This record gives sequence, structure tokens and C-alpha cells, in this order.
Amino acid sequence: MKNIVIIGGSKGIGNTILQQQLATNFIYNISRNAPETTHTNLKHYSIDILQDVLPEIESIDTLIYCPGSINLKPIGSLSIDDFRNDFEINVIGAVKCIQKYLPQLKKGNHPSILLFSTVAAKLGMPFHASIATAKSGVEGLVKSLGAELASVVRINAIAPTITETSLSANILRNDRMKENMIERHPMKSYLKPEEVADMADFLISEKAKSISGQIFEMDYGIVTFKI
Repeated sequence: MKNIVIIGGSKGIGNTILQQQLATNFIYNISRNAPETTHTNLKHYSIDILQDVLPEIESIDTLIYCPGSINLKPIGSLSIDDFRNDFEINVIGAVKCIQKYLPQLKKGNHPSILLFSTVAAKLGMPFHASIATAKSGVEGLVKSLGAELASVVRINAIAPTITETSLSANILRNDRMKENMIERHPMKSYLKPEEVADMADFLISEKAKSISGQIFEMDYGIVTFKI
């Protein structure tokens, strides 16, 4: 049984990962709101990770940082605070958690860190300037820390395309918009959170022990293919 710290496990992809891991691992969830789930393998801390002091956790094998944002606006409508807030949520929050828990991770069992990027960091997409900039920072962090921690802690990131969660509810708010999104992807689908959780499960497992510093596109072909 691993000790896994999930930041942002109360909803979305983070909650799906939490649900998947509960049966076999002990989960420390850190988020503003508690997950609806209760379990003997779950301990929750109600914390704003950007404002509050992170809890002391003695033993950690895996850190998964899930918070993100979808802030889609034309460049002329994006304020400096938009860029600053997206960077704080996606990059500074991750750095804060890594710095806090790295000493415990270094003593963990096959320790690993998992972050999240977006396909918009690779594929130029209108109205994504702020989030793509922030997530590009996440990718740089993964590459740099992958090298720095190579002998002690693995770190990787998943870069999903649009995923059906509460965060994307406005983009997928009706059948027509869902069909349009399907058609945009060469493989004619978009992601369900369970697919991302399955990839996360692999990347934090010993099956991925040779993999660090990598960004894994889960894109249904939108970055990879032009058809």
C-alpha cells in the first residue's frame, strides 16, 4: 500500500484518480472542499493550497497535483491578473507542494510526482494564451526537476485534450458542442476522466520505473495528426 498525496482530489480528474486508488492505497487529499467519498483509506485536509500552510504528512510515496484552470479569452480581454492567477494555480501551487513534500518523497517507496499540462501547450489554439503559458511552465518544471531528481524521485506530466469534467462543462454544455468537439479530434472522441486516471495509475506505478521528465499527450490525435 502506497501513501499518495492528491492535491485537488474532490472533483474532476483528481477525484477519479482518488476513487481509483482508494482500494489499494492510502490517500491524503488536499483541497478546499472535501470529496463526497468517505473511506478508511482516505484522510482529507480542507485547505486552499495557494493561501494556507500545507499539512505535515510523515510518509509519502507519490504526489499528484491536479488543480488547473480553463480561462479562454482573446488576448485583448485577458488581464495581467488572469495570467498571474493561472500561473499561480498551475505552477506556483505545484512548486509549493513539491518543495513541501520533497523530503518525505525522497524517503518513499519508488517515489514519483505527477503533474498536469494540456495539449494547448503544444498546439497553438486561439484564446488559450494564459492557460497555455501556465501549462508550458508546468512542462518546463517537469523537464528540469526530472533531471535534478533523476536518481531519487521520478516526475512526469499528462497533457490531456478536453476531458469531460465539471471544469469543461461550459465547453461541452450541449449535444451540438459535444459533436463539434468530437469532430475536431482525428480519432473522433474526447477524453473521459477514467482514461486519464488509468494513465496516472501507470505513471505512478513501478511499471513506469524507467520513465521520468516526460510529457504524455492524451490527445485523440488533435496534436499528433492532420487528416
